[in-house]
Amino acid sequence: MSHGDGGYRGDHPGDGPGGHQTRTRLPDEPGTGTYGGGRRSSRSPRGLVGVVGVVVLLIAAIAFANRGDGGGESPGKDGKGGPAARATAPTGERPVTGSEAGIATGFPRTEQGAESAAANYAVALSGDGMFRTESRREIVDTIAAESSRERIRRDLDGAYTAKFLEKVGLKPDGSAPEGMTFVNRTIPVGTKLTDYGSGSATVEVWATSLFGLAGEGSTRPVSDSWFTITLQLVWTGGDWKVESHSQKSGPAPVRSDTTASGAEEIAEAVEGYGGFTYAR
Repeated sequence: MSHGDGGYRGDHPGDGPGGHQTRTRLPDEPGTGTYGGGRRSSRSPRGLVGVVGVVVLLIAAIAFANRGDGGGESPGKDGKGGPAARATAPTGERPVTGSEAGIATGFPRTEQGAESAAANYAVALSGDGMFRTESRREIVDTIAAESSRERIRRDLDGAYTAKFLEKVGLKPDGSAPEGMTFVNRTIPVGTKLTDYGSGSATVEVWATSLFGLAGEGSTRPVSDSWFTITLQLVWTGGDWKVESHSQKSGPAPVRSDTTASGAEEIAEAVEGYGGFTYAR
């Protein structure tokens, strides 16, 4: 896995990096509709039947478009022998019930379980905990397959050297300089299952991230980047674990015209807003 400005970006060396459902409520209070409270509609019964019919069709179309895959034995095909592209849509299924070292664990042995595991592991492998030796090894021990653990740990230890930490503006122990806040957070945008078998899965995680030092006089201000992480997972010990991983840049959108926030506002946001458990 290659790391970049904080996880999976180009200037990092090496080869490694209680969900909640969102519901939309439509306004349904009596007397607050299009025609106002207490105002009698002049529509004929036939017209009302037509309107109701259109609403029912719209609801059915939306439900069909947002229907999640139940997690079968293998991904669909795109007509060319490869897995079909599937939009990342909520399934309504709880991803996990437990965690270890602050990382969600205990994913089900399904396609959805593999995708959920990949999203959460990608976040862990590109977070600020990777810059400190003790927490990095704890992360690897939690998410890596036992057969690959030593190799992944060795590769990551070789990547996060004192020279590299100095390059990104950190102290040798991975902490930020006095008066600075180190920002390194990855946010998965979507997942795609590209291979699935009874004991293995390959998942691509499209993500964006924030990386840099927030503080007065920072020479490495917080910026964002976009990348795709590919994780090879194996089913072992009753859970999905990382066997290997890699990264490539993009796809990246056009930069927005949003005015950049000051260092203090960024630092407060990172410290004040927590992360999530991600689920397919």
